Amino acid sequence: MKEILEYTSYRQYIADYYADKKATSAFTWQEFANEAGFSSRVYLKYVSEGRFNLSDAATIRVADAMRLVDYEREYFAEMVQFDHAKTDDEKKSAFNKMLAIADAHKAKILEGDSFRFFESWKNPVIRELAPSMPGAKPLALAHACRPEITAAEVSDVLNFLVKGGFLEKNDEGNYVQTNKSLTTGRMDVTPVAVRTMHRQMGELALDAIEGVAQDKRNFSGVTFGITKEGYDEIVQEIADCRKKVVAIARKNAATDEVYRLNMQLFPLTQKQDLKK
Repeated sequence: MKEILEYTSYRQYIADYYADKKATSAFTWQEFANEAGFSSRVYLKYVSEGRFNLSDAATIRVADAMRLVDYEREYFAEMVQFDHAKTDDEKKSAFNKMLAIADAHKAKILEGDSFRFFESWKNPVIRELAPSMPGAKPLALAHACRPEITAAEVSDVLNFLVKGGFLEKNDEGNYVQTNKSLTTGRMDVTPVAVRTMHRQMGELALDAIEGVAQDKRNFSGVTFGITKEGYDEIVQEIADCRKKVVAIARKNAATDEVYRLNMQLFPLTQKQDLKK
């Protein structure tokens, strides 16, 4: 079974713990439940499947039943908090505590760098900007950002991007991208940070309405009524369009400016919710 610090889902950890014990003994869900002090023999099975949640007190009992000690218990408890969190801020708080525990024990959470990357608009901007300005110092990169940031912030971002494998230095000492494109994939944690980035990029877009000359920006929109089937078809069309835009951007290795394209499709009514 994997080290607990390699998990981000406490439910998956419980399921793997049970499977590991079952593979080497006659271990049952009832025995597991008894050790954790639950009367229902399938309670922990249902927890692992997402049907039930663990209370704070139950979390401690389950940790005891799995013989977790020290940082393992703390990490398991934070995984529970992360899973049960109602808001993005609560999820980010719990996951950052998980990252801190992993860092303190020289472990790497696979989703950690992806989470940190999408937490700030500065990361993707510097990732695109640094390779396009060979030999530029952090101060020059800072002045090139819109809005302008500090040289210290640029240095922190560059260190993170190199450490996380998003950028690397070539033989000439210039930054190059390790991959031309990034995707959020299907990770459990990353969408929390991505929503933060969407908010940040939305705020930057509002600033650009007045702060950027009209010949250097393009804003348009349309309001319409659609069905669920129409929505699904439009979402696919947007995905295809985004791929074409990325292909156009990657045709030329040179970069004059770093741009952000926001594609937004959202409801302005709540008719279906009212019907329910």
